[in-house]
Amino acid sequence: MSIRALALSFVLAAVATADGERDNQVDNVRRVPPPGVAVPDADKSELQAGVAELAKEIDGLRTELQGKPLLARLPDIQIFHKSVDWALRYNEIFNVKEIPTAKKHLKLGLERAKALREGHAPWMTAKGGSARGYLSKIDGSVQPYGVFIPDTFIAGSDHAHRVDTWFHGRGENLSELSFVESVSRGGGPFTPPDSIVVQLYGRYCCANKLAGEVDLFEALDDVRKSYKVDESRITVRGFSMGGASTWQFAVHYPGKWAAAAPGAGFSETADFLKVFQNEKVKPTDYEQKLWHMYDCTDYAANLFNLPTVAYSGEVDKQKQAADMMEAAMKKEGLELVHIIGPKTAHAYEKNAKEEVAKRIDEIVAKGRDPLPKKIRFTTWILQYNESHWVRVDGLENSWERARVEAELGDAGIQATTVNVTGVTFSAKQPKVTLDGQALEGTSFHKEGGKWVAGPLPDGLRKRHGLCGPIDDAFLDSFVMVKPTGRPLNEKVGAWTATELQHAVDHWRQQYRGEARVIADDAVSDADIANSNLVLWGDPSSNKILAKIAGKLPLQWSATEVVVGARKFPAETNVALLIYPNPLNPKKYVVLNSGFTFREYDYLNNARQVPKLPDWAVVDVGTPANSRWPGKVQAADFFTDGWELSK
Repeated sequence: MSIRALALSFVLAAVATADGERDNQVDNVRRVPPPGVAVPDADKSELQAGVAELAKEIDGLRTELQGKPLLARLPDIQIFHKSVDWALRYNEIFNVKEIPTAKKHLKLGLERAKALREGHAPWMTAKGGSARGYLSKIDGSVQPYGVFIPDTFIAGSDHAHRVDTWFHGRGENLSELSFVESVSRGGGPFTPPDSIVVQLYGRYCCANKLAGEVDLFEALDDVRKSYKVDESRITVRGFSMGGASTWQFAVHYPGKWAAAAPGAGFSETADFLKVFQNEKVKPTDYEQKLWHMYDCTDYAANLFNLPTVAYSGEVDKQKQAADMMEAAMKKEGLELVHIIGPKTAHAYEKNAKEEVAKRIDEIVAKGRDPLPKKIRFTTWILQYNESHWVRVDGLENSWERARVEAELGDAGIQATTVNVTGVTFSAKQPKVTLDGQALEGTSFHKEGGKWVAGPLPDGLRKRHGLCGPIDDAFLDSFVMVKPTGRPLNEKVGAWTATELQHAVDHWRQQYRGEARVIADDAVSDADIANSNLVLWGDPSSNKILAKIAGKLPLQWSATEVVVGARKFPAETNVALLIYPNPLNPKKYVVLNSGFTFREYDYLNNARQVPKLPDWAVVDVGTPANSRWPGKVQAADFFTDGWELSK
């Protein structure tokens, strides 16, 4: 396959698996990723031997390179080991044609290992496409990404390169094996002159949500360690599922990019599922609130300072994404540049593609303005709290719209806010007029309804990186803590064992890492200091949970689970929760949950959003299914002071 054809197949991976009404059946859910093909015994034996050999080389290098700079490049070898090891172990060779690719990867891994042992990493200065890796802070897993190095690159030069990030389309067969092979051959559909193209794996097929979102920033950090990056000329781009990823990064992190170029994809959940999936969407109240986390239409105002060039095929169903964003932007007084490929379905039309490239290149040539005179920013949660020189530090009510409009002038900063209790302006201006109040400083917070200078005081409150919902715990380092004691009863004990294994298995399948699991009597001070603790079981079975139970906003005894005024029999009910860890309030404690969407949601990326809020009580007498871990008896968000809602 040519590089051009390979790139096209990579971009249009979404077409390979048809969506539609057959994927709307909760009781008939196909597996994602699908099972692989049978590998002939001789090939399997050869590959297993090669995996073992490469693993031995990696272990040796880890010891030999301790304290040396080249140790940082060990993940560039580990990605080849993982690509073959996981494909074999988890039945993820999806085509017999991938067997020669697996053998090639083992050879490439050994070649890189040999070079590293000799004291150099020649792939770091090579031009063209190359696969790289990094170790994720989230679970310690090795994650692959691709770089395309332009012909203008000169090793050791002070020249800072433009960086274009690229997000791939949906591909249920997109294992590490196929991804690493793809990015090794080319830079995707856009390789601008003098630009380093970074192709994201995004932890498989989640539209770069949750852990897939973190993947972008970890990969970019790894690129910065090896190449000089022009921070004013970084773009986000993608097509199909990757177009959805682009919308997401554009509106949630508007101050980081010079330009955004989303193609097709989706930009919100409810309408897209109706149009594309023909699904009758019936969300609970808390699910509908949770859509505010990733519905890009809710954040359209944030494109005020981010030049965006959208693309759609004229007859593509996924044109809906840009149409929805165009309407949302219009309500904010903004106009979307939307290039349309005439008579084109789910693909780039040649002339339209050239027009997109031309417009983006012209925008990027000007560079990102680090200090725009005017900022318009909106958010719903403190996870997304910053645009350029404006940062929101506190909200009156999370999951309700907050706004900041701020302008730099000769008299200082003029700003107005809605639903904001804390704000910081990093622009160096001594005088600030905030909601009509004359102030001086950079950080401000509300006291008694009035603004005062200074940051929000310390204390238990929601803040960036500590704001829920349950899924937020899996955007940073976490460990699963399994119980070693006797459970309150057999039903709760059986459910705990099953759901813990489900969380571990599906973390591997959907987020391509191995969740760290430790026993409750093996939790160390370092674990408490550095990681979110996911506690499984009940106060009788889990020693850590027993230790902190009295400091949580619910009670769980041998007879009942009590949340506020509501009581549930402990015989068949389990508490799920996210809360600042009483042992270390800078980290989370989670009870009895992995990420909260399940098998049914894997079938369409617009469904892959948090399904449970900050706490829930689940009846485990009702069997888990492809949507829920049991019958959800009650669920809600905590207030911004981490208290139960009244």
